[in-house]
Amino acid sequence: MFSHVNEKNQPAMVDVQSKAVTSRTATAQAEVWLPSPIIATLQVGGDLRGPKGPVFQTAIVAGILAAKKTSDLIPMCHPLPVERCDIDLTIEGENLVRIICTVATTHKTGVEMEALTGATVAALTVHDMCKALSPAIEIRNVHLVSKTGGKTDYRR
Repeated sequence: MFSHVNEKNQPAMVDVQSKAVTSRTATAQAEVWLPSPIIATLQVGGDLRGPKGPVFQTAIVAGILAAKKTSDLIPMCHPLPVERCDIDLTIEGENLVRIICTVATTHKTGVEMEALTGATVAALTVHDMCKALSPAIEIRNVHLVSKTGGKTDYRR
């Protein structure tokens, strides 16, 4: 049986009452592929400066806000006290922006969805900030990289 379905086969939040409070972290990544002229045109040091302002700084703030609001977006997510959220954006080669989001809490359930949401919304923000320059932007390769705490640890 899926964990988000009750005995009547209806949607339900997972019951975490009896789980132990532990330190939990999760890291997720997303990639944004930008056509070559975008990075070449917008790159200023390690950031991009677009028509709407500083791309990476805006994406970091949006990703952090999204990680904190995950339970408002994903129906079965428990509201969690996000104790740490770090988002790193790097330019790789001519076309790729890699986004890494790490979230941590001390709670009864993990922060995988928060890390995935933070990385994804940061990627969407990069897309939004650059879309006036090309409709050919692609968000790719969103996945969980690692998690610690709870029953099992995971590393991709």
